Amino acid sequence: MKYINSRAFAEEQDQNDPLNPFRSQFHFPVKADGSPKIYLCGNSLGLQPKQTADYVQQELKDWANFGVEGHTDAKTPWLTSHEDLAEPMAKIVGAKPEEVVIMNTLTVNLHLMMVSFYKPTQTKFKILIESDAFPSDKYAVESQLKFHNIDPKDGLILWKPRENEHLCRHEDFEELLETHKDEIALVMIGSTNYYSGQAFDLRRIAKRCQKENITVGLDLAHGAGNIKPNLHDIGADFAVWCTYKYLNSGPGSIGGCFVHEKHIKSTTIDRFVGWWGHNKDSRFNMRVGFDPTPTADGWQLSNPPILSLAGTRSSLDLFEKAGFDKLREKSIQLTGFLEFLIDELKDSSISILTPRSPEERGCQLSIQMKNADRSLFKKLTTRGVVADWREPDVIRVAPAPLYNSFTDVYEFVQRLKHCLHD
Repeated sequence: MKYINSRAFAEEQDQNDPLNPFRSQFHFPVKADGSPKIYLCGNSLGLQPKQTADYVQQELKDWANFGVEGHTDAKTPWLTSHEDLAEPMAKIVGAKPEEVVIMNTLTVNLHLMMVSFYKPTQTKFKILIESDAFPSDKYAVESQLKFHNIDPKDGLILWKPRENEHLCRHEDFEELLETHKDEIALVMIGSTNYYSGQAFDLRRIAKRCQKENITVGLDLAHGAGNIKPNLHDIGADFAVWCTYKYLNSGPGSIGGCFVHEKHIKSTTIDRFVGWWGHNKDSRFNMRVGFDPTPTADGWQLSNPPILSLAGTRSSLDLFEKAGFDKLREKSIQLTGFLEFLIDELKDSSISILTPRSPEERGCQLSIQMKNADRSLFKKLTTRGVVADWREPDVIRVAPAPLYNSFTDVYEFVQRLKHCLHD
């Protein structure tokens, strides 16, 4: 797309955007005067779909009307409600429905997956992660090492950017793997880095790990609903994600989990278990030994929170209508427009940390504001912009294609320009 730095161009793109009608199906925060804010923070919390209230109210109504019999008689029977979401979620992460389960929250799922897939030995016990992984991932990995009586100083290998660089290089990852291949038991990588916005080449990473017979897991917290991870085809062993960012399911909502089909039928793989992971054909017999469901459902612990599932179902229904391929196409154009407008500012105090190639990023751009502090971000907030500040000097901006517009992006850059010259 050839971009033009004008409001008229942005408005024309919105008029011609087949996905633009979805914008009206979301609630936007408003300023004191009632006008909508410029919301570019879907990488932290997605906006609420207007229909979500109806989805939640339906569950409350069914609970009121049926009590326990809502498990079978609710409009969406509670016994199988999580199963209904496997197929639409599988389309988003590139998996087979039987490889996907909606359960728990992200870090809980990460721990459950490491119980099954991190199998340290005396010589092969190290875990490789990116150096600036989201803190929860690092905490989880370190605690798993300690659980196995391994000092994180000995057990953790960090994939770092080179000196004076912000992005990780895949050749450096491959060099680490080559050097430590006989020591690494697990590679655990965030698909899209929360700080820089760099989207890693997951196929390249997974294939190299498979070559060395190393288990590979992925955190899709900033990937699910943003990029196309193609989990089944690349052969990742497992992946985990949240649904409250790009998937708009509500604050602190339920997470998702992928287990590759080569593992899902195993009855010998180690796992922490609970009754909802038991084969549903005999789950309610109650007095038999654990027989895992032969799908990713076999990693469930408890029956799912129905109100949280309602928010997830609401958003996934919108994703189904929009089509993820179309959303990804718009995302590339929308983020490209943001990049173009920032470059047009021609301000030497601004640089973009995120890769320039659309294949190496999702919708987020991490904008470094040199010699600035949080006061600049506060000015933006006062002007009705909802974005995200990360210390020491980065503003994360994420135009989500399901509800953000080209005019949003144009207006954001205009307000940023004003703040820079105040």
